[in-house]
Amino acid sequence: MAGHTENSITVDAPFDLVWEMTNDLENWPRLFSEYASVDILSREGDTTTFRLTMHPDENGKVWSWVSERTPDRAKRSVRARRVETGPFARMDILWEYETVPGGIEMRWTQDFAMKPDAPVDDDWMTDNINRNSRTQMALIRDKIEQAARENETASVASSR
Repeated sequence: MAGHTENSITVDAPFDLVWEMTNDLENWPRLFSEYASVDILSREGDTTTFRLTMHPDENGKVWSWVSERTPDRAKRSVRARRVETGPFARMDILWEYETVPGGIEMRWTQDFAMKPDAPVDDDWMTDNINRNSRTQMALIRDKIEQAARENETASVASSR
């Protein structure tokens, strides 16, 4: 069995701002509420290998893993995968950005499978990722829309 999630949200902001803010890995601890730190391990071409570390969970456990991420601005997509898979047998992620009425639709698709000895199964993780993705996407939307409003206000003020 395997897990699959797909979540999306529309961000009322220009594509360039949505793209820049969501692909600025070093800023992820300020963009996502769940990440304590991001450490860039290497960059080769468009691909970045990095370590993500989460804030401690309710039991005080700190989860951390290494991922690889390759953005393709021309295709408005990003492909990522876990290199250190931890409890996952595999984890592949696709982020897509599409212009829609009202802004930019940001879609996250995750395809994964849990290892047989993982503490949770595919169904549990699917529910967890769906719940968490919706929470994180709403936070990210709000932060990007706030930045868009601030940029617009600064632009209007500077044109006077």
